[in-house]
Amino acid sequence: MLSLRAALVFLLAALAGAGAGALTVLTGAGVPQSLLYGVGVFGFAVGFFDRVIGPGHACAAASDAVAAHGEPARVQSVGE
Repeated sequence: MLSLRAALVFLLAALAGAGAGALTVLTGAGVPQSLLYGVGVFGFAVGFFDRVIGPGHACAAASDAVAAHGEPARVQSVGE
């Protein structure tokens, strides 16, 4: 199963790849060339949307830890 974030990243990347492929077909290029452009854009878009849609906030993870354990999570410093 994919997380909601991963599904959103792949959905947006697939839409970007399909859009690039469709625009390439409309320019008069052949279908194989359009598929290559679409797959290339999909690959770049996965990395782009992965960075744009961050993993979440640190405070959200801390509040989940408090809810699970009943006490605040202790953050370790570099020297520990």
